[in-house]
Amino acid sequence: MVAFSHTDTGTSEAEWAASGVATLPELPLSAEELAGMSFVVLAAHPDDETLGAGGLLAKLHAAGAAVEVLLCTAGEASHPDSKTTTPEQLAAVRLTEFHTAVSGLAPGAAWRFLELPDGHLATNTESIAQALRSAIAGKPAETVTIVAPYRHDGHTDHDTLGRVAAEVAAQGGHGLLEYPIWYWLWAGPDDRTWESWVRVPLTDQDQQAKTRAMRAHTSQIGPLSDQPGDETLLAESFLEHFSRTWETFAWHPSKAGSNTAADAERIFDEVHSREDDPWSYTTSWYERRKRALTLAALPEESYESGLELGCSIGTLSEELARRCQQFLGVDASSEALAQATERLSRFPSAEARHLTMPREWPEGTFDLVVLSETGYYLSPNELSQLLARVETSTRPGGTFVLCHWRHPISGWQLDAEGVHTMARNQLGWLTHGLYREKDFMLEILIAPDRTP
Repeated sequence: MVAFSHTDTGTSEAEWAASGVATLPELPLSAEELAGMSFVVLAAHPDDETLGAGGLLAKLHAAGAAVEVLLCTAGEASHPDSKTTTPEQLAAVRLTEFHTAVSGLAPGAAWRFLELPDGHLATNTESIAQALRSAIAGKPAETVTIVAPYRHDGHTDHDTLGRVAAEVAAQGGHGLLEYPIWYWLWAGPDDRTWESWVRVPLTDQDQQAKTRAMRAHTSQIGPLSDQPGDETLLAESFLEHFSRTWETFAWHPSKAGSNTAADAERIFDEVHSREDDPWSYTTSWYERRKRALTLAALPEESYESGLELGCSIGTLSEELARRCQQFLGVDASSEALAQATERLSRFPSAEARHLTMPREWPEGTFDLVVLSETGYYLSPNELSQLLARVETSTRPGGTFVLCHWRHPISGWQLDAEGVHTMARNQLGWLTHGLYREKDFMLEILIAPDRTP
């Protein structure tokens, strides 16, 4: 447990602003995706919901998402030395503040008070877990996201609530967003934990709603009285961390899917049999721009031998073939490969081949291997096998390109971050370049030069 006091000066917002936290990648969920999801927001004490996720609550309300808030304690222990206000009186005040804040952030959102003792959530974990499971019961696992305090926030109640939320999310395959609060005080940019988090940009309306909600928590942002023990709990320097134009979360997407490579082959054959270009590879600006960025990111102008894993209808393949003396595109969908074969027919040294990876694999070695929008259509075990194949098939100093859509992939366990993290960890190759934006991420890994 981190030792700190709310009276500590801690890390200033100026230090955090200079850290690069403002450039974290966006949470890859559009307003339309949010609208189709259900969110259960957990707060250990009144004001946690506003400090850590007030802007998100306002954004969810604007999108039309289903929201329920579970408040664990009334925060009656926030002023233990007060001579003017009893814990019971303070509880009543803080519950009223909470109701006002939540009503302003997400009008009409349901909320429930669990009536647990402030400072003692560690002895009430089963009650919390039961309430959380009750709130999400009957909802499709992949549509539920739990929003909870960061499990290493440094406050015993926050840490406990975060751990319970993480356990329930993992058991049910639900998404999880962890919001830090006290972390911004005791931690600093050198902690580096925050570098794996995501950012939720806030509109002017989101920020205004959060500001109004924070003002509702008068017992925390101002003194209870002028008597000793009634001092302001949340200093202005601390509140600066929550006046940003974004909020920050540790994001764990749903892991509810169980599909494998065999399912991908069946599903994509069905999709391509109904439509020639179901994902608008040839027409959408997203696809054309992504291909241009992928090609521009290649560190070499030309390659002797290229391999594209999951080439689909061949829109990227024909661009890669221009850069390779020999090129092979493989895919599990025979329907998609018919178009890829036609596109590659103008290149004498290029071909498309039907292979279901990683069980099937081409012979030979390559100095360029591309895995684009494909890695998450494998199970984790299949991806591990595929990466092992890539390792043995890539020539020393060769280029391995990964490019993936960052939004949740329904039906499969992996997402873009999961695929890229597995590749980095399993291969241990040098990252030549990494680019992230809200919709996709692009990464270049370089195979080690094995020459003695």
